[in-house]
Amino acid sequence: MLEESGRRPRETGAATGGTPLATVLGSWGWTPQAPRKGGKLPTYILLSTLSPHGVGTLKANPSRLLEVNDEIEQMGARVVDQWAVLGPYDFVNIVEAPDEKTIARVSMELAARGTAHFQTLTAIPVEEFLSVLK
Repeated sequence: MLEESGRRPRETGAATGGTPLATVLGSWGWTPQAPRKGGKLPTYILLSTLSPHGVGTLKANPSRLLEVNDEIEQMGARVVDQWAVLGPYDFVNIVEAPDEKTIARVSMELAARGTAHFQTLTAIPVEEFLSVLK
């Protein structure tokens, strides 16, 4: 669903009365940059949609996709998994980063190129999510 501006509205949780889940969890003391069990880095999901320019770049140079993954590593994050998908997004990327500042930098650096649009989500392991509810 698009707003009149052509942008998607911010996702909210029905179970939280329309309040974003991160806001509710934050009020309970959860922070996205909290260390994970076993020293695992926080996980983020990057949903990307190629711009017409990005489609042309990828068509002319398919290996560019893997080069971008290397550039993400140089920015301090790591692509754990990646899929090309059909639907409103072109790619789903699972990325680990030490904190929100790093993943924000990655998202902004990539978006500034004009070849894709990104939506970045914080992924909370279900076990960790359930422990916050106890």
